[in-house]
Amino acid sequence: MTDTVPLPVARYLAAKTPEEIADCFAEDGVAMDERQTHKGREAILEWRRQVASVPYRQEILSAQHEDDRATVTCRISGSFPGSPVALDYTFELKGDLIARLEIR
Repeated sequence: MTDTVPLPVARYLAAKTPEEIADCFAEDGVAMDERQTHKGREAILEWRRQVASVPYRQEILSAQHEDDRATVTCRISGSFPGSPVALDYTFELKGDLIARLEIR
């Protein structure tokens, strides 16, 4: 296990727009956040557009990966109830794209 992340995860974390984030996913990718599942790149794009409507900052606290799975812990702060919060992002990769993301 290493404390670095694969390129698809690095691209996701560096993305600035909902479109850049959606492009990190496989066409049939899945993102799970706040007990909702977003299936497919179009649904992921819409989810990220909604997320972008609330200003927030993301600070990476830790990162590790093994094979096609990576986990990144981030502190998220912004103008939302409960801020700041530490969240775990668990990525499953398919080649150079994200097949599945679960945020807890």
